[in-house]
Amino acid sequence: MQSKTNFLSDFLGEFLGSFILVLFGCGAVVVSTIFNSFSGLFQIAIVWGIGITLAIYATRHLSCAHLNPAITVAMAVTKRMNVKKLSVYLCGQFVGAFVAGMMLILLFNPSIAAYESAHNIVRGASNSITTARMFGEFYGASGGGAAVVSLPIAMVAEGFGTFILALMVFFLTEGCNVGKPDSSIAPLFIGLTVTSLICLIAPLTQAGFNPARDFGPRMVAWIFGWGNEVFSDPYGGFFWVYMVAPIIGAVLAGLLFGRIALLLNRKNDTCCCGKD
Repeated sequence: MQSKTNFLSDFLGEFLGSFILVLFGCGAVVVSTIFNSFSGLFQIAIVWGIGITLAIYATRHLSCAHLNPAITVAMAVTKRMNVKKLSVYLCGQFVGAFVAGMMLILLFNPSIAAYESAHNIVRGASNSITTARMFGEFYGASGGGAAVVSLPIAMVAEGFGTFILALMVFFLTEGCNVGKPDSSIAPLFIGLTVTSLICLIAPLTQAGFNPARDFGPRMVAWIFGWGNEVFSDPYGGFFWVYMVAPIIGAVLAGLLFGRIALLLNRKNDTCCCGKD
């Protein structure tokens, strides 16, 4: 019974946290696109950072508040969490992100349709990426500048961004880092890390760093009229760039942090999360 209770708590924590971060983060992209509510990338990035901070504070008493499949896989691979919890965490994250995308459609679909009509955008046509990117992500289609981004560059950008994010998560939260901040403010620094990374990477790939954040809302767009256009990259970019690359980046960060912990002569059993 205790095991079932723990799994329910883990699922609920990851579900609610992922829901909150996608609701605020993707919501910021939606209102920026259709209402021109923000004046630049930094304002959207800071909303993402706030959303992630709030999500961690709200749910870390339920789960370890990974809120990101890449972080969860890295934790499992480096034995910082019980691998039996892997499927529960992943399900909570993907379902939470999907439900948040559904809520955004419920709130804004009429406004999105009006925007598309005013700008001669046909949902499901090639030019509908302009609105589809409010949900899923598209490298080289960030909406500003003249970014030239190939599939390999996009993979490196997403992998590197997630690598830095995961490494900072380990540094800010793991007990073997005696220099970490107090746990009461660590979520704030994680949110600021995401804000900074978005400012750097978003012009190239929209800065996903989170497979659930991309796939859940992308599926919502697929269901609500954008259709196969959300998977239109002929090279399968959505999978390689936004699913595979972040996981590789996070796992590499976890492995590197393990080596750093050994160099600091700290015991690995103090670096764990949810191993019971």
